[in-house]
Amino acid sequence: MRIPLQVTARNLEMTDAIEAAVRKRVEKLEHFSDCITSCRVVVECPHRHHNKGLLYNIHIDLTLPGKELAITREPAEDMYLAIRDAFDVATRQVQTYMQKRNGQVKNHHREQPDQVAGF
Repeated sequence: MRIPLQVTARNLEMTDAIEAAVRKRVEKLEHFSDCITSCRVVVECPHRHHNKGLLYNIHIDLTLPGKELAITREPAEDMYLAIRDAFDVATRQVQTYMQKRNGQVKNHHREQPDQVAGF
C-alpha cells in the first residue's frame, strides 16, 4: 500500500485490539491485490439511544488504480463481527475488480436480433 493505513474511531476509544483486528484484515485483503493505494477504516458507535444496546458501524474506503470502493455495512452489536462482515464484502469487491482488470471475466454482449431484409 502506498499510503499508510488510516484507522479512526468515532464515539468510542480506539484500543490496540481493535486496531490489530483491522490491520489483520487489511493484510489479508492485500493478498488479493497488491495494487491497493490507500485504505481508510472508520469504526464508529453512532449513538447510545438504541433499545438493543450498542451498535457498531464499519466504513472502509479503498483506492485501487482506476477505482474507489466504499463499503458500509449494516450496524452490528458485536464490533469484531461488524469488522469481519465489512472486510468480507471488501474482499469480494476487490476480487471482482481484479478479475475484471485481468480479463478473467467474460463479456456478455447482447446479440442483435436478426433484421428482416427490405424493411
